[in-house]
Amino acid sequence: MVGIVIVSHSERLAESVVDLTKMMADGANIAAAGGLEDGTFGTSYERIKAAVDAVYSEDGVIVLMDMGSAVMTTEMVLEEYDDSRIRMVDAPLVESAVVASVSAMCGSDLETILEEIEEAKGEPKF
Repeated sequence: MVGIVIVSHSERLAESVVDLTKMMADGANIAAAGGLEDGTFGTSYERIKAAVDAVYSEDGVIVLMDMGSAVMTTEMVLEEYDDSRIRMVDAPLVESAVVASVSAMCGSDLETILEEIEEAKGEPKF
């Protein structure tokens, strides 16, 4: 199953996104990487790497980030891996997490999930 990592400056936000996705896709291979080790706001190289390692499989990993240094820190982490199956995705955090989790639970492959996230980016909220 494709793994999913939620990177946020806020530990609570990342964990809440994971909790929300599990309401619709319980059993999804998803991990939160939010905040710094001392509980303050920020992005942690170590937390992102640990989350990627926790959900990694041959099926691939999708990493969703909130903004700014979350993107930069994720880029630094992914430089360690020589693996095209680990993908950062520029998309709305919550909506994409739900789409990716449900699709992964249905057995979709990495490329299909990426296409579904891309399609969801254009969906209006009302």
